[in-house]
Amino acid sequence: MTSSDTAPHAHPAPAHDLTGRSVVVTGGNGGIGLGLAHGVARAGARVAIWGRNAAKNETALAELREAGLDATALVVDIQDEEQVCSAFADTVSALGRVDAFFANAGVPGDAVSFVDMTVEQWRSVVSINLDGTFLCLREAARHMVANGGGALVPVSSIMNFYGGARKEHYAASKAGIEALSRALAVELAPQGVRVNTLVPGWTETDLVAPGAGFIDAKNYDKVREYTRRRTPVQRWGTREDMAAVAAFLADPSLTFHTGDTLVVDGAYTRF
Repeated sequence: MTSSDTAPHAHPAPAHDLTGRSVVVTGGNGGIGLGLAHGVARAGARVAIWGRNAAKNETALAELREAGLDATALVVDIQDEEQVCSAFADTVSALGRVDAFFANAGVPGDAVSFVDMTVEQWRSVVSINLDGTFLCLREAARHMVANGGGALVPVSSIMNFYGGARKEHYAASKAGIEALSRALAVELAPQGVRVNTLVPGWTETDLVAPGAGFIDAKNYDKVREYTRRRTPVQRWGTREDMAAVAAFLADPSLTFHTGDTLVVDGAYTRF
């Protein structure tokens, strides 16, 4: 079990007030997404978590509610356009509106040599990570443009900054998310919609558990120790680190903050 599977312990009071705001977090039923959900909810927001796994959704929802936070959950496969549109309508019906949208859901894909990668393996990652993010951001943007603005927060990865061998499909999908975010920031700024990309570093989640797709079980301990030592902060991130930046990115008072890439990686990519 990783630390992402446990409830957060003591944490400082949020510095940003999201009382009366409504926030969606895709992939919000675990890891980074659940951290983001905790962060905005602690700041006073009502939060809707979207995830494909109904059981994980219920577990995450119970955790949020046990902490006294206002949350709901929907089963959504973000690569399905009809499901995204329906889920967004249901979320607006439940919460009244959506003020911030964290497009966090994604998959790591298999670690496979590029010369052996099939079209199916490529598309299985890009369809969720990039196409799914497009569908979610499009629905959220339509709503926000029509309702006076909001915040879009696509979640990328430090892998789009450096070469990730055997993960070209994942790296390309995450680089595409960042390019999409920059373009949206320029287009939507006049409509009061802010778009900032969150780029997490090595973080304790199920996606980076032994054999989950990023690190094979055989080399897990070696890679984990290498990445820890290469990180100036000398540890991996936790979902609590992501919770700490969530309310900042959703804060409606930061009207001049858009088009940014917020890297939360313990200075891994700066070392």
